[in-house]
Amino acid sequence: MNLYEHTIVARQDTSPAQIQQLTEKYSKIVEKNDGEVVQTEAWGLLNLAYDIKKNRKGTYIHFKIKGAGKIIDELEKNEAIDKNLLRYMTVRVKKFDLEAKYFSKKDEYEKKDYKKDYNRD
Repeated sequence: MNLYEHTIVARQDTSPAQIQQLTEKYSKIVEKNDGEVVQTEAWGLLNLAYDIKKNRKGTYIHFKIKGAGKIIDELEKNEAIDKNLLRYMTVRVKKFDLEAKYFSKKDEYEKKDYKKDYNRD
């Protein structure tokens, strides 16, 4: 079984209900192809580096997927025709980092003690 991190960027005018439907839709595709969604994170509405299809912002959804390569082919085939999505990206990883929350609020980040002390003596 391969491990993948898969991120999709939805249009900025997508409602929270539609975001939930997108998450469920792509999770079902993974499970239908004998894969497993280990974790799903909604990163929220973030600024894009440049305009994509006249959008300045996008809603990010991140999946951590365990399964065969055919799952990714099926996901990307469906995402290419979905009008609510701006971009998608898949990266194969060696292991998942299930503890770090990269887009959580700063206070939560400091409480979890992920912050490293970079003071050099």
